[in-house]
This record gives sequence, structure tokens and C-alpha cells, in this order.
Amino acid sequence: MNLVGSKTIKASKGAVWHALLSAEVLEACVPGCCKMSGSPEEGFEATVLQKVGPVKARFDGRVTFSKMVHFTSLTLTGEGKGGAAGLASGGAKVHLEADGEGTILHYNVEAKVGGKLAQLGSRVIDGFAKKMADQFFANLQKQIEGPSQAAGDETERKGWFKKLVSYGAQSNEYTKRAS
Repeated sequence: MNLVGSKTIKASKGAVWHALLSAEVLEACVPGCCKMSGSPEEGFEATVLQKVGPVKARFDGRVTFSKMVHFTSLTLTGEGKGGAAGLASGGAKVHLEADGEGTILHYNVEAKVGGKLAQLGSRVIDGFAKKMADQFFANLQKQIEGPSQAAGDETERKGWFKKLVSYGAQSNEYTKRAS
């Protein structure tokens, strides 16, 4: 299964880049993720609970990063084993493009399954994979931007991660000026 799309995020390329490399952000973004730990250099270990059609399983897996071009692109590769349910593997090629004060995140996702999951048929698997990818990127956008304020208010609150990255950038700028 292959899925191509893009998402416009109201944050700098740097904020989006740092979010993609954060275990805390990824844990909050992956649907059904119970635990995520590790680092971008060593990879992340994850536990995900999911139900695909009639098959419910706990997947223990690993996510690694490759082909990283700082603030521009990267490839995420993941594999999870779900015991008797089978295995799931896939990857996402991500490219970041500046868009005014925001960032367009382009993605190309590929997913494969084996074992019991493969017996469900391509329509079920393709629908599930599309739903997971859509949820992941929507969750990523929400983690960075934060939820919208009350209806009628056109301003949006910054997400906690965007605030953290913005604060870090301001601190670095202050440190440079103080030197």
C-alpha cells in the first residue's frame, strides 16, 4: 500500500523537524501508541495496540531514521511484531517545504503486513493504513499548532511543542547577543 499526501502546518520548518525527531511527540501522534522511547540516532522502541478488522494485537516495534537532510527531509522506517496477528512494516519519506511562516510537510507512506493480518485482504489493510497515516499527520499538526480557540476567535494557540521550540530559539538568540 502506498499513500502520498501533504499537510500544511503553521510552524517553522525547524519546529516541524524537531517534532518529527521527538519521542514524546511521536508517542502522542501514533494512533494506539502506549510507549515510545529512544533517540533519533539510535532509533525508537515502541508498543502500539491496534485493531485491524477482527484482529486485535499488541505490536512491539522499532522506528529508525535515515537519509536525513537537516530541516529538509528524512525517511522513517518501522517494523512491529504482533505475535499471532503477524507483523507490520513500512516507512514514510518526509519532505519539508517552507510556506511563508508555515511549513508544508509532504509524505509518501508505504505499508506492508504479514501473517494473519495479510489474510484480511488488501481493501481492509489499505483502508486501515490510510486511516493510520491520516491520523498520525493530523495528530502531528495538532501537537505542533495546538487546538484552535473558541469558535469566532481567529487566533490559534501555539501547541506545547511549538512553544518549546520557539522558546529555545529565543533563548539561543539571547545567548548569541549576550556573548
